Amino acid sequence: MLYTVKEVSALSNVTVKTLHHYHKIGLLQPCRISDAGYRLYGEAELERLQQILFYRELDFPLEQIKRLLEKEPERLAILSGQERLLKRRIERLDTIMQTLGKSIASLKEGEPMAPMDMFKGFASEEEWTDALQEQNRHLKQSYGVDILEGVQIDVQEMNEQAAEVVAFMEGMAGALRAGIKHNDDKVRRLISSHLDFLNERGHAVSAADFAAQTGFFLSDDFHLRMLEGQQTGLAYYVAAAAHSFAADASR
Repeated sequence: MLYTVKEVSALSNVTVKTLHHYHKIGLLQPCRISDAGYRLYGEAELERLQQILFYRELDFPLEQIKRLLEKEPERLAILSGQERLLKRRIERLDTIMQTLGKSIASLKEGEPMAPMDMFKGFASEEEWTDALQEQNRHLKQSYGVDILEGVQIDVQEMNEQAAEVVAFMEGMAGALRAGIKHNDDKVRRLISSHLDFLNERGHAVSAADFAAQTGFFLSDDFHLRMLEGQQTGLAYYVAAAAHSFAADASR
């Protein structure tokens, strides 16, 4: 079954003007143009529009959405990645809702809210800048690299990336404590999922890139202490797992 642009607009709540724009920039092409000049869309185009709208809900810019859909055409992989991202946002919004509920309750009960509970779920650009200062000083002094210069921090993006890194490192640390070998399938799945997340967010990171990064962590005292402080042997375990994963990926 084919749908006109007006019918697609009615189905999706996307304006006709927006659908025309998506066509113009090559993000969503109609499957064909009728003899009368009408844009016609089929099932595949509706599925692609749904994927676009999921990414828009996550505030991805259109150019990035286009690159992601071209890079990963497999629908199940795209939807699975979008599900992970939306779940992280839901978790953060849930924390903010809990903070709001506690604020309302404290007003009704006439009792002041504990300062440590007032801002759970929130983060600011200033907070992230402060959090990155120590690492930035180290990189500037050791390598002449300033990761904060001219950078406008996307707070939501940083929150989601931080949540992913924490979850990944906790998973790796748990595998290490459980005595799971660094080349076990469970560890490979952790790395694969982590790289999928990074690439979905526009960070082109291959298995080889990730292995090189973990090698850098071993050679750099600041990052080595950071990882070893979380779990003894974690830096070496992650590096070994990353190199094993990269070796398999290159075959």
